[in-house]
Amino acid sequence: MKFVKSVILLTIMATFVAGLCGCTVVIQKGRTKDLQEISNLKRELSELERAKQELENKFKKEINDKEVSIQMLERGLVITFVSEVLFDSGKATLKADAEGKINKIADVLETTVKDLKVGIEGHTDNVPIKHSGWKSNWELSSARSMSVLHYLIDNQGIEPTRLSATGYGEFNPVASNDTKEGRQKNRRVEIVILPNTLKEDAGLPLTTQEQEENLK
Repeated sequence: MKFVKSVILLTIMATFVAGLCGCTVVIQKGRTKDLQEISNLKRELSELERAKQELENKFKKEINDKEVSIQMLERGLVITFVSEVLFDSGKATLKADAEGKINKIADVLETTVKDLKVGIEGHTDNVPIKHSGWKSNWELSSARSMSVLHYLIDNQGIEPTRLSATGYGEFNPVASNDTKEGRQKNRRVEIVILPNTLKEDAGLPLTTQEQEENLK
């Protein structure tokens, strides 16, 4: 995200300096597309910043209780839930009181960032599955991300083409699994709102129109 902002700033500065020097700025077809992409990205970044502020207000208690974190990272706006907030141990069915938390995110998805894509990621600690019936942590993490995805579609009417779900199992930890606290941090669900300009890098599919635009 810092890199993207730097590119935008350098582009604006270069255009300004060229004007001061009396230089003629020639905008070619390819560069017109680049400038349009920069303009789109600036707008999308602004939307993400507003979404971050709104979500921080909605989740004040959960953030203070360390149940939820909201961060602006290079891949987009990341809302992280400790798994126990949404699911019972070893389960992939949303708790009844978890639905209200997902609803808060859905409100923002349908207003402030209504045109942006959303990735849902499930993660676990490295403790082997023994009694819950899942073949491995892969299946559990995937099922949890799919549960959130289906709730957003079926209960909140989010457009399915905006959503993707991924299960990472135990293989993308954010803390050491050697401690109870670390394992709790690793058991998480992340909802990632990302600029459309960056969605190809995030592994999300492009529409036919977007693919055609990239070939120009």
